[in-house]
Amino acid sequence: MSRTAPGPLSGAAAIAGIGATEFSKNSGRSELQLACEAVLAAVADAGLKPSDVDGLVTFTAETNSEIHVARNTGIGELKFFSRIGYGGGAACGTIQQAAMAVATGVADVVVCYRAFNERSGERYGLGQADRAMDTTADRAAYSWMTPFGLSTPAQWVAMFARRYMHEYGATSEDFGRVAVVDRKHAAVNPAAWFYGRPIDLAEHQASRWIAEPLHLLDCCQETDGGQAIVVVSAERARDLPHAPAVIRAAAQGSGKDQHMMTSYYRPQISGIPEMGLVGRQLYAQSGLSPDDVDAAILYDHFTPLVLPQLEELGFCARGEAKDFVADGNLEVGGRLPCNTHGGQLGEAYLHGMNGVAEAVRLVRGTSVNQPEGVDNVIVTAGTGVPTSGLVLGADR
Repeated sequence: MSRTAPGPLSGAAAIAGIGATEFSKNSGRSELQLACEAVLAAVADAGLKPSDVDGLVTFTAETNSEIHVARNTGIGELKFFSRIGYGGGAACGTIQQAAMAVATGVADVVVCYRAFNERSGERYGLGQADRAMDTTADRAAYSWMTPFGLSTPAQWVAMFARRYMHEYGATSEDFGRVAVVDRKHAAVNPAAWFYGRPIDLAEHQASRWIAEPLHLLDCCQETDGGQAIVVVSAERARDLPHAPAVIRAAAQGSGKDQHMMTSYYRPQISGIPEMGLVGRQLYAQSGLSPDDVDAAILYDHFTPLVLPQLEELGFCARGEAKDFVADGNLEVGGRLPCNTHGGQLGEAYLHGMNGVAEAVRLVRGTSVNQPEGVDNVIVTAGTGVPTSGLVLGADR
């Protein structure tokens, strides 16, 4: 891959603070309280006061409006507020919005947040279930599938996984190795739900079917909790308590003939072209190549979708991700240490925002599974939907 000069956004902004609640299955408090706790923790981690914040970014799926978060945390006036759609695909997009606002002088301190009671409250994994039908274009598109029983995220991904297996000879064991390495990392992370609970491949294979070829242990958790990220200029970040996680690149991508988790009408359905689009932008913006990336946080709501991400981002050729994983490359001592916090399979499912926080820790050198020599970390958001990505780097 030929190198390019970094784009104007690259290096202009940095993540200076991260904060989260505990990750649980029953938080016992409102989603607004979770959001406020995470925001306050992130602002404190950045060495700032709530009154310093003048921008907020979150997901369209978020139930906590910016005005209520602001008034309950003492933030005060807001000069910038923005929301990103498409569920987990928004995770890195929120950071992109914050970085652009800071880089252009629209705002000075922007906090990105996501909070929900996804286990004790609304459980996304149920699909439509007994919820009232809405009248959106997305629902109209789903109407071609739900009458045939294709109605939950696991079922949607199972279709993709089966085709990927057919084309490239991947097996359930190949998917299971992703779960095993995630749980290995989670087992030594005190913040992870599966702290102290690693699994082996036999346990993965013995777990019950959810939607063949997906076992239970191929599917991410349902989590209650909140996570927030503070973005400021790279220059300002240097004066704050922690080493900056510089935003080298931030991109969004929606592929041709994109659907929400059900892009079955493309000529080929075994790749993730929108992630390829994100990856090309990340490398062009940062002037980096896959060889310059030292660690990865890959969105792992379902294990089969981790493999094509490795391919789309240039870490291996099409169809070779199963071998890349089997060779131990995702381990802490491997070529590309991945999901060192345990991922959404092992730590928590916070729509990818906890993964952004882990990338910051990797750059700071404070991960519980810290590899040596981490200068650049790639982060991805939700797959199967319009998505986003980041490259975070050390301030060197």
